[in-house]
Amino acid sequence: MKPSRPNNRLNDDDLALWRKVTERTEKLDLKSLFTPEIDAAVPAPPALRKAKSVVLGKPQPRTRKPAHNLAPSLPDQLNRSPVQMDQKAFGKLKRGKLKPEGRIDLHGMTLDRAHPALSRFILSAHKSGKRLVLVITGKGKQRDEGGPIPVRHGVLRHQVPQWLGTAPLSSVVLQVSQAHVSHGGGGAYYVYLRRQR
Repeated sequence: MKPSRPNNRLNDDDLALWRKVTERTEKLDLKSLFTPEIDAAVPAPPALRKAKSVVLGKPQPRTRKPAHNLAPSLPDQLNRSPVQMDQKAFGKLKRGKLKPEGRIDLHGMTLDRAHPALSRFILSAHKSGKRLVLVITGKGKQRDEGGPIPVRHGVLRHQVPQWLGTAPLSSVVLQVSQAHVSHGGGGAYYVYLRRQR
């Protein structure tokens, strides 16, 4: 007896079923399946909304601030912080009319030297009953060499408000504000201390 060969032909029922399946399918685009993601087209940026003001009969697009600058600048952060001291005294402070009772110059110090020096100075000033002291940090040097990662300049200028806002200094500090131009401007801070109890 000869072994039977398998029948490779479809019978009428199978053929009818195959035709129904192929009628409902779409041809695959092989190029879209195997294109690497890095070569994919970059989506176009959303269109800017038109400004309501019209200059010379043409609508002008609004300019947006860059989305990558997530943190507000240091002076903006200090200005947005709520005023804890007397409003009248704060106004005088902002205009440079109050004279600091003590000052410390952290200019040129490293972070590991500046932090303990600032802590000793603030706690000592509070203990002696002083209310307003000046902390000079300097504005910092521009040291960005154009690398891919931006470098923040003025390390002490950015670090001092954080130190003043954490323990043990936060318990004696009432208000931190950028100094008036006559006392150093952007390179110094007024530190208004709480009353001794």
